[in-house]
Amino acid sequence: MAITKKFTFLTFLGKNIRDQKCRFFSVSYFRYGTVVPFKLSDIGEGIRDVTIKEWYVKPGDRVSQFDNICEVQSDKASVTITSRYDGLIKALHYKVDDIVLIGNSLLDIELDDDNGNAQDKTTISENLQQQQQQQTTNTKSKQNFESNEEKHIVKKILATPAVRRIAMEKNINLKDVVSNGKDGRVLKEDILNHLEKISVNPMGEKVEEKSTMETVVPIKGYSKHMWKTMTQSLNIPHFVYSDECNINRLIDYRNEVKDSLKDEGISLSFMPFFIKAASRALEKVPQLNSWLDEENQALRVQKSHNIGIAMDTSEGLIVPNIKDVQNLNIIEITKELNRLQKFGKKSSIPLNDLSNTTFTLSNIGVVGGTYTKPVILPPQIAIGAFGKIQKLPRFDDKQNIVATNIISISWAADHRVVDGVTMAKYSNFWKYYIENPIFLLLGV
Repeated sequence: MAITKKFTFLTFLGKNIRDQKCRFFSVSYFRYGTVVPFKLSDIGEGIRDVTIKEWYVKPGDRVSQFDNICEVQSDKASVTITSRYDGLIKALHYKVDDIVLIGNSLLDIELDDDNGNAQDKTTISENLQQQQQQQTTNTKSKQNFESNEEKHIVKKILATPAVRRIAMEKNINLKDVVSNGKDGRVLKEDILNHLEKISVNPMGEKVEEKSTMETVVPIKGYSKHMWKTMTQSLNIPHFVYSDECNINRLIDYRNEVKDSLKDEGISLSFMPFFIKAASRALEKVPQLNSWLDEENQALRVQKSHNIGIAMDTSEGLIVPNIKDVQNLNIIEITKELNRLQKFGKKSSIPLNDLSNTTFTLSNIGVVGGTYTKPVILPPQIAIGAFGKIQKLPRFDDKQNIVATNIISISWAADHRVVDGVTMAKYSNFWKYYIENPIFLLLGV
């Protein structure tokens, strides 16, 4: 009878005992999935590390391929990292503002069933477990060491946490303090007596207590890129050519249209005019729109006027560019500039907007200053910088003294390939278009 019941049960399942066991094992494997590390891939441009700017996911979130994972900031640009898998986020390995090396794991993700070869995933998972075990071992060793060290200190020097804090703030080694407490405990009074003793020199004169407190600010993000480019620029023999420009007419033209453009959400400053004038002048002196090929001692003259604009951000100086300015009008340049300024406020300028700059302008006048010596950004060979607008007395055509809006301009050039006459000619063309903006607007 028992045998009959067992036969009936197995017939109901439609499987023998061996098949049934395999079935349960298979279901268990695919249910829990494989946990793999999501590594930070090479994002190009020779970037070795990035800073986490923002996470778009958290543990427990489910993601699909191409979903946004996080935004990272290199020393050159901001990049949005997207998912390569379908799966469940298990853990994040970094916090916002942490630095991540290329190739390191950003997070752990539990894969869905259709993410690829299971054997490869299992191997990756095993490697991850080994890394985690090693990290756990290192952490425990460190904790044991710190615990033993703390016990050793407590055994030798007795003091309350409050006393230890005062000693740390005053940069006092408790070993140097004469203790009067029970069992050699250092008291607050002992600290005060020690301070009074060391603040008097052998001659009985008071000496000023020096503070050793300091804040360490790591160089990262855009500031790291500035470090690299400015170090390279030291090899360039700079020369500077300066002039001033009457912008009375330019102010009038801008004032006539800026309010109507503002109603359309367009903020028109003087910079779009300066940018377009730079492009028009490059049409007259095209060799300044070049990259220097030092290895072959040659100039690579660029057809596109990709004009960079030095921009101050919370992460440091960055120079995005407006591409093909030679094909854009003032309004189109303004829209592009507004777009870059929005990204700049968030310190998240896309990499494409930072690449292939051919000529750079800097408007130092927005923060003050009349003249400056701009620094060339290699492989470019020239850069221009504007000072603040000043209302100054000047003579008109009839020799009358009139109030005139003046802006200064300083051009720096690589003296290995650019001579003073070439730079002066370029500056005169730029000045002509700024002082006669009707020709700039008409494109003649």
